[in-house]
Amino acid sequence: MQKSRFEIGLQLLSEIDGDAGHNVIESLQDICPDLAKYTIEYPFGDIYARPGLDLKSREIATVAALTALGNCAPQLKVHLHAALNVGCSEDEIKEVIIQMSGYAGFPAALNGMFAFKEVLATRNEQNPQT
Repeated sequence: MQKSRFEIGLQLLSEIDGDAGHNVIESLQDICPDLAKYTIEYPFGDIYARPGLDLKSREIATVAALTALGNCAPQLKVHLHAALNVGCSEDEIKEVIIQMSGYAGFPAALNGMFAFKEVLATRNEQNPQT
């Protein structure tokens, strides 16, 4: 039996965003469960599931776009975690954010870098190296 968009999306959400993605979905349940469902089905079940780009490339594009928008810090943080989850290195992510300074301006790049700093601090707190 073929998987539904929702099933495919939920599987990719778990793989890419992990707990951060599930927290977003859960936070929508009491106010708008339909938006939670659409978030699983469309971006993850339709877009991320497409052939043509691997997950790492998709997350690089997403981090670049959210950095350039400049007003999406919560979403950017989720996707910075996701980029690390799918194999982007810290240096690759920093370069993507720096690249956006030329196209979206220094304020957007600075905000992106500060969001990344918070993400790294959170990950270090959750997984301290011994």
